[in-house]
Amino acid sequence: MSDDAEGPVSERIRRRVDAAGRRAFANDNIAEFIADGELPALEAEVAERMEALLRALVIDTSHDHNTRGTAERVARMFMHEVFRGRYEPGPSLTEFPNDKHLSELMIVGPIAVRSACSHHFVPIIGKLWIGVLPNESSNLIGLSKFSRVADWVMSRPQIQEEAVVQLADLLEGALHPDGLAIVLEADHLCTQWRGVKDGSHMTNSVMRGTFLTNAQSRMEFLDLIRK
Repeated sequence: MSDDAEGPVSERIRRRVDAAGRRAFANDNIAEFIADGELPALEAEVAERMEALLRALVIDTSHDHNTRGTAERVARMFMHEVFRGRYEPGPSLTEFPNDKHLSELMIVGPIAVRSACSHHFVPIIGKLWIGVLPNESSNLIGLSKFSRVADWVMSRPQIQEEAVVQLADLLEGALHPDGLAIVLEADHLCTQWRGVKDGSHMTNSVMRGTFLTNAQSRMEFLDLIRK
């Protein structure tokens, strides 16, 4: 990964994304465009710009002991926690063959998920269920991998409707099942903390394969996660 070292590290990364004809939307992973050793520099740049934002908000971080170091804390949080799904490679999905020819419905969940609304950067907190209907040619992955890949997808600025589709695409491509079903229920602080300040939550589902075409399979999955 070679290019000139001029300008902020964020601009160098952006040039690589552009050169590859790719995009850098809020919910995209850009880990492949970050060179070794650049992540700390990117974190420092985010902290510097966060400090400028605090100054624009007329917050005296030099004398206010509560906000002294806030810029660094926020940068660290963005890069390594709540948005780490943008900057870190995905978890290893070690697949193993379906030697026992399993063909019964498997459900994983509820998986606790946390994300951030890409409109206001405030939390989305919810729970997720994944249903898989394998066939004898399907790949299988360990139980913990479902949680890890869900966390990786959700740990970036998202809108809920796109997050479930991203997760479904990734799992369907890895497992090649006869059917895949995902349901996500989440609370959005962008409506609870601001705006209408309403406590409602959103539920989204994605149905693929058998779960889309067979109403009985779909109802079996939905009935089981309601219990």
